[in-house]
Amino acid sequence: MGDPVGSTNVPDTAQHARRAVPRYTLIATAELIDPGSGVRLSGRVSEIGRNGCFMDILNTLPAETMVLVRITRDQGVFESPARIVYVLERMGMGIGFVDPPAEQLRILDSWLAELNTP
Repeated sequence: MGDPVGSTNVPDTAQHARRAVPRYTLIATAELIDPGSGVRLSGRVSEIGRNGCFMDILNTLPAETMVLVRITRDQGVFESPARIVYVLERMGMGIGFVDPPAEQLRILDSWLAELNTP
């Protein structure tokens, strides 16, 4: 999600329409770790792109919170520092990846290539 929508809790629909990179449907387990408090939250990723994902989760963290995100699926694990971009209360959070390590980007790119194949 390379298109930060600000710190509001409601995403700007027009902003989402102008995404810099495509998003793909992906169902995978995810864990967020808040390094400051040590809080761990588990949820499910429902959409993913090169710059971020949407995590379905009832208990959300505040927008702008820096976290570590770990997404797990059969084809491996992707892990990156991230920032909560927006929150939909009791529904989930838009998460932007922040400078993922190169080896993690290779994993993500392989998933995206697979999801982009007809």
